[in-house]
Amino acid sequence: MTEEVQKHSVHTLVFRSLKRTHDMFVSDHAKPIALDEQSFKMKMAVKMRTEYGPVLHMPVLKEGRDKGPLHGSDPYGQPGYPLPDTGPDYLVTGTHPYPSAPGVALTADTQMLKMPSEAGVHSMALALPPSQARQEASRTAASVADIHRHAGGAERSQPPQHALSLMEGGTKTSALVPRKAPTMPKPQWHPPWKLYRVISGHLGWVRSIAVEPGNQWFVTGSADRTIKIWDLASGRLKLSLTGHISTVRGVAVSTRSPYLFSCGEDKQVKCWDLEYNKVIRHYHGHLSAVYDLDLHPTIDVLVTCSRDATARVWDIRTKANVHTLSGHTNTVATVKCQSAEPQVITGSHDTTIRLWDLIAGKTRATLTNHKKSVRALVLHPRQYTFASGSPDNIKQWKFPDGNFIQNLSGHNAIINTLAVNSDGVLVSGADNGTIHMWDWRTGYNFQRIHAAVQPGSLDSESGIFACVFDQSESRLITAEADKTIKVYKEDDTATEESHPVNWKPEILKRKRF
Repeated sequence: MTEEVQKHSVHTLVFRSLKRTHDMFVSDHAKPIALDEQSFKMKMAVKMRTEYGPVLHMPVLKEGRDKGPLHGSDPYGQPGYPLPDTGPDYLVTGTHPYPSAPGVALTADTQMLKMPSEAGVHSMALALPPSQARQEASRTAASVADIHRHAGGAERSQPPQHALSLMEGGTKTSALVPRKAPTMPKPQWHPPWKLYRVISGHLGWVRSIAVEPGNQWFVTGSADRTIKIWDLASGRLKLSLTGHISTVRGVAVSTRSPYLFSCGEDKQVKCWDLEYNKVIRHYHGHLSAVYDLDLHPTIDVLVTCSRDATARVWDIRTKANVHTLSGHTNTVATVKCQSAEPQVITGSHDTTIRLWDLIAGKTRATLTNHKKSVRALVLHPRQYTFASGSPDNIKQWKFPDGNFIQNLSGHNAIINTLAVNSDGVLVSGADNGTIHMWDWRTGYNFQRIHAAVQPGSLDSESGIFACVFDQSESRLITAEADKTIKVYKEDDTATEESHPVNWKPEILKRKRF
């Protein structure tokens, strides 16, 4: 095809378009206007050379050639015109087929450019700078490929080395290696725990435990309305304190003064002087049963939580109610204090956890990930993290904003209590009497314990209401529904060979929060 034929074809296309516009205009205005085709072509030739000349050498896209020649009428109902030959073998000429430069002779061969092959067109397109649309398309294609690959699509029928590759900016990037799903790291080995001692003495459910800072004794509160102090080494009863008129739900021993604090379902919060073994202060304000309490580690502040859906901050010395922390819509079941921000954390039966600004007395953050009541919280002794227990899951969180870390699934029961030591052993105790031991870092459940109930008790009375490690973290003390206190310790004879970690590098299934 010569240059004149090519131009004639383009002229014909342009004339058809303008003729169609003219006919539409004539039909709209009912005023026929005669067009001189020859003069019109001359005007169009000048216009095309000045405006479209630089692009006449551009190759025709493959999509246009695949449609085949059109005959008859065009989509707008106009009479058919002969279209240029769109066969695969045709030559394209342009105004400047090759740049004029020293040493480049313009011959008949160099003036005529052969229509490039499909591969040539593709390589030329890749040589252009990558557009934003193409970059986004590449990213989308990669993500779709990943989806198919992980879903077991057609890619699995190919050898793994035949990975997709992207062309970016005219150069090949590294092959898209299939992403490996994250795997759970190998858990740290922990020796199993075994039952060491069973202590009897209470006449009702044992609801709460606290160990004194010197690690000489521990204290329990019970549904028999008494508080008992026990020798930690021997397990013998040292003292019984009476004064509550209902179940004692929480006890705490101060590290700053010789005081013991207790709270119960009688709405009372008491401060006991252990030098005189009597109550020296009452903290009045709660409108319903007080379920838990905790002492601030660095200032003389006591925080209690209640069935009245509030937590209250008390000045220990003046008995003043410094703050009433309102915001929960149901029973506040557990409260924890720490010296860093946030200084107060509460868990509630309204399924939320709230982090409080102690100075302002307002909510700093509300965590709504749980689907059921949150009855237990525990702070890690070394890390800036904490865990919460609920019948749906045990969840780990990161301070100060409560960022979700991971779920610990498998303890399918109402979890009443959590405890963790510096070695990363997390303990969860449930209403059905089961205790699960977890590796804190990986969430691996390395042991499950279901101790027999005390002789004479019903099998249904095997709930775990509270558990705590002693100050040496070598003993675990639990308060149970069979009216006993059980003490567990690590099995000294266990080794990694006798009790191996039943772990495989399986895909980590992090459940959605």
